[in-house]
Amino acid sequence: MKILTFSFSLSLLFCVAWHPSQYEAFFQCLENYPQPSSSPISDVLYTPDNSSFSSVLQAYIRNLRFNESTTPKPRLIIAASHVSHIQAAIVCAKAYDFQMRIRSGGHDYDGVSYVSEYQNFFVLDMSNLRAISVSIEDETAWVECGATLGEVYYRIAEKSNVHAFPAGVCPTVGVGGHFSAGGYGNMMRKYGLSVDNIVDAQLIDVNGGLLDRKSMGEDLFWAITGGGGSSYGVVLSYKIKLPRVPPAVTVFRVRRTYDSDFTNLIYRYQEVAPNFPDELFVRLTLDVVNSTSGRKTNRATFRALYLGSSKDLFSLAEASFPELGIQQKDCIEMSWVESVLFWYDYPTGTPVDTLLSRVPPALSYLKRKSDYVKKPMTKPGLEFIFKKMVELQFPMLAFNPYGGQMARIPPSAKPFPHRAGNLFKLQYVTNWNEGGIEVANYYINLTRALHNHMTPFVSMNPRQAFLNYRDLDIGNNDDGRDSFGLKYFKDNYHRLVKIKTMVDPQDFFRNEQSIPPRTPEYYNLEVA
Repeated sequence: MKILTFSFSLSLLFCVAWHPSQYEAFFQCLENYPQPSSSPISDVLYTPDNSSFSSVLQAYIRNLRFNESTTPKPRLIIAASHVSHIQAAIVCAKAYDFQMRIRSGGHDYDGVSYVSEYQNFFVLDMSNLRAISVSIEDETAWVECGATLGEVYYRIAEKSNVHAFPAGVCPTVGVGGHFSAGGYGNMMRKYGLSVDNIVDAQLIDVNGGLLDRKSMGEDLFWAITGGGGSSYGVVLSYKIKLPRVPPAVTVFRVRRTYDSDFTNLIYRYQEVAPNFPDELFVRLTLDVVNSTSGRKTNRATFRALYLGSSKDLFSLAEASFPELGIQQKDCIEMSWVESVLFWYDYPTGTPVDTLLSRVPPALSYLKRKSDYVKKPMTKPGLEFIFKKMVELQFPMLAFNPYGGQMARIPPSAKPFPHRAGNLFKLQYVTNWNEGGIEVANYYINLTRALHNHMTPFVSMNPRQAFLNYRDLDIGNNDDGRDSFGLKYFKDNYHRLVKIKTMVDPQDFFRNEQSIPPRTPEYYNLEVA
């Protein structure tokens, strides 16, 4: 992938410094930065005075909590369409003290990529930079960070029905945030995370330089493959390797509601799901529904992806998990790319090119939290959870099983440390459809209540969390003392901080949960 780059004389910065306003000087700096005549930055600048500003801002706000009239708005949006636009944004923001927020798909759960309390902030929107180049010959693809997962999946399937990529199950998630923070999906037991399958990257650093893996070095490459790219620069693209899958995979989705065997079923799931063959991933989602009598009751939904035939999956489930009572008709064969649609609950027969849509089927207000389970919950413990869920009604709880390749990759291989020793990653899921701060606080507090209720059953010291499930509840940079870093990264946090100190010592690339720099004297650790 060849990209035109420019050098930029610092004298230009001083020649615009006389402008009467910091904002005007910043704006003038952007327009004066060297750029190709075919892609002037003026074409991609949106200010609040521009009639398209609101639509451009709202186009990638996926959590309606951050689309209220009271939500802080950026002073500017740069919808970059060329690398020079990103370089200009960095150079000029540094010169005029503007804070950058980097947005690819807008699915970050707490709005960090497009909201800030800092008065002079702007959004660098990557959605125009979404080229995907697939090479089946060497089983790789270059993917720009403004692409969505659905676009990546579709472009792979265009070229091959026996190649795939392990990443998330929501097609409208942006590549930039998803890949750089780990990338979690239903093939992780077979192939690991997205970051375990990234072989190169292109990054624009704090000086505006365009780097690849070789020129950035292994430390920085390691940091942006699981440590959150926005702490270190602007990741332009990732090169991914494409593992092979069968021409036909098998899925099922079965539901069970609370009865005399419900607790035994969930207890047994805990025992078998992390020990299935690597090719099988079965997610469990617990929620609360109305029973036939009209009372609230617990429900379990089991979703599976099996990299093999329906006959083999049925035999495997019947032998190792008969408690589920699965039937042969529940096991449905389809192509891997069709399974993406199935997992996102699209109706059977939905055209595959639906994956090219960058707009989710529906938007809502939401809150998410995460946890890690290291030992099976007892049956009385499960009953304790079920009772609390019925009381609260709204938060759902998703169990994502570990084992397989996730248990074999060392925790230091990537910044994502949550490997062996975990049985499940939990996601707390709460959606609602009414705006307003009081309503939001009500549902957020429900989510926090279930999270607090789960304390006896999850990891401790620290209580671990998953960066892709951004959660400002667990701490931010204003709290000090690395409040969130050890929860997301455990011991890998120390190395991330040292790398940050080397490549961005002035902390230009920052947000509420970015990796902070430290001085070598304060942070007396060697980078491995």
